[in-house]
Amino acid sequence: MIYAANFKTNHTRNSTKNYIGKLINFVKEEGVKEDIYIFPPSTALDKFNLPSNITIGVQNAYPVENGSYTGEIGLEQLNEFDIKTIIVGHSERRTIFGESQELIAEKFNFFKNLGYKIIYCIGESKEIRDANQTMQYLWSEFDDIDIEYNNLIVAYEPIWAIGTGISAKKEDIDEVLSALRNKIKVPLLYGGSVKSSNIKEIAGIKNCDGVLVGSASWNIESFCEIIKNR
Repeated sequence: MIYAANFKTNHTRNSTKNYIGKLINFVKEEGVKEDIYIFPPSTALDKFNLPSNITIGVQNAYPVENGSYTGEIGLEQLNEFDIKTIIVGHSERRTIFGESQELIAEKFNFFKNLGYKIIYCIGESKEIRDANQTMQYLWSEFDDIDIEYNNLIVAYEPIWAIGTGISAKKEDIDEVLSALRNKIKVPLLYGGSVKSSNIKEIAGIKNCDGVLVGSASWNIESFCEIIKNR
């Protein structure tokens, strides 16, 4: 299993440092061998002495080394902290910030060419789901994306389940991940109201290789419970 924690706009540099310290202790004490990815806000990026199965990544970056891109970060900033992992295509980037598939693909290919580990997010709205167009819509989110890239992880996050406390039903997750698996051979994650009480069921889904956790990962004890209850 893969466990990824997306802090979104939460935590500071100090609280992230404390979080990582507790996570390292937990991993050592519990003998956790699974891969863990932590995505703090960019202002909390730092260098940590990490075990080999914990990786720090960035939630977003612009596909440039540096330049006149107010409010963005590029390679110059990422390289300072040896960041080589990024989330691309998260629904909040698509919906709140209006990122088009064209821009998302540009980001993907920029970081792909640099060998980054990319967690690529896809997900449908409730309206798309209710119209029985889920898979048609999800496949459109792979336009100009290399699904055979060997440093790719795909995260399925139905928009209607993100931050709502309502996780998709096991059967729904299984149906989507099974359809994706027919074409995609990289690890597949599920994200959307993942918590310690449902992680065992989600982890038991045949084609689920891990989870991308939002609000339940912001508290270190909560995130550790998810990993313990796997």
